[in-house]
Amino acid sequence: MNLSRLWALFGLFTLCLSQTLAQAQTPPHSAAQATADAPRVRVQTSQGDIVLELNAKAAPMTVANFLQYVRDKHYDGTMFHRVIDGFMIQGGGYDAQYRERPTRAPIAHEGRQALERGGSRNTVGTVAMARTNDPHSATSQFFINVADNAFLDPSFQSFGYTVFGRVVAGMDVVKRIQSTPTGAGGPFRSDVPRTPVIIQSATLLTP
Repeated sequence: MNLSRLWALFGLFTLCLSQTLAQAQTPPHSAAQATADAPRVRVQTSQGDIVLELNAKAAPMTVANFLQYVRDKHYDGTMFHRVIDGFMIQGGGYDAQYRERPTRAPIAHEGRQALERGGSRNTVGTVAMARTNDPHSATSQFFINVADNAFLDPSFQSFGYTVFGRVVAGMDVVKRIQSTPTGAGGPFRSDVPRTPVIIQSATLLTP
């Protein structure tokens, strides 16, 4: 190998090495973006902790609404008031004395848009907004799916329910809650845990 070719190879190696070192020292943009697009909330309950990762890219309005309730400490002291084994667990609206917490105005439904943006369907471990028969009535209440509930998914025929996150830690706690014995409680005729499951706090872990 002649000298000029050797110098050319050495120059190429040096260039590659410098680029590799620069990339190693600079955090990738996607990692920084993931923090903004996927904030996490720790839901500390009387049965243990659940960590939710929210999908702000798919459901920005729904996530912003949920996070505002978290910042306002709305969920602290509320309970999972509706638990159906093999279906879902629902909470965020009533305190331990079955008093309904005041809420802000309802948000517009964005379930179809969330799916178009790559959001999840109502599968095991996902978290979605609860609402009345009016699709644009969601406020603070949410539910965690404990089964694949395809009939809750938005479609051309149905608004469905907006999925805005998923459980990333504490699924064992979710399963423990779903298995708790239920019955009548407060204004509800069924599906209320006989031993109250209290949300002690909900805390934002990442901005």
